[in-house]
Amino acid sequence: MEHEVFVPVTVERLREALGDPARVARAVPGLQQDAGADPVAGRLKVRVGSHSITYRGAVRVTGRDDGSYAVEGDATETRGTGSVTLALTLRLRDTEAGTTLTFDGTATADGRVTELPQDAVGSAVVRLLNRFAEALGEAEEEPEEKPEQSEEKPETPEAVETPEPMEPPAPPVEDFTEPAGPPAEAAHARRTMIGRSAEEVDHAPPRGRYAPVPAPQTVASGATLRWAAPAAAVVLASAIVVTRVLRKRR
Repeated sequence: MEHEVFVPVTVERLREALGDPARVARAVPGLQQDAGADPVAGRLKVRVGSHSITYRGAVRVTGRDDGSYAVEGDATETRGTGSVTLALTLRLRDTEAGTTLTFDGTATADGRVTELPQDAVGSAVVRLLNRFAEALGEAEEEPEEKPEQSEEKPETPEAVETPEPMEPPAPPVEDFTEPAGPPAEAAHARRTMIGRSAEEVDHAPPRGRYAPVPAPQTVASGATLRWAAPAAAVVLASAIVVTRVLRKRR
């Protein structure tokens, strides 16, 4: 078979992509790579008309001295005994505003694909090559991982702790409630009444702040009594002395 595809990419860029197996693997449409396998190895589902066939295999791209590339591949059906073998030659031709890729070679197959119409098989192969060439021109090299550089942050001075504002003391609250217990005088009066009979308590004079106030005493009567007693004693003594003197004279 022979097929040509135009790609709006320079020849140099396509040669770089063909020389990188990882970029070739990303260009194969629908390829599911197997873990730990070669870069261009895995499973590929091919749609032919209304049928789909899944193959597992690998593809190798090798550069030649004349500037062309050898594309070799082999695969087997995942659900059957059919197989496919591919041997193609890929050439790059520089054209205006891009590059023309030319595929020519042979492909042999057996199994389910041989039971399908040849026109449908040819259309599926052409569609697969077109998509591969377009993806090859769009494939970009993966950027190299740069070592992480630790960014040194400038040391910032420690924040100075500012003292919290002092709240003014609350004004004293006057207690307008009644005292929990009775006054001292009432308590004393109550203690003195404990143990007395009901009659004594009823007739006992009140004490403390409720006791009756005594009547004031006059100062004049006290002074008179204080001087009258000695005078009476002097008069009485004088009378006794006079009486004795008169008895002796008789």
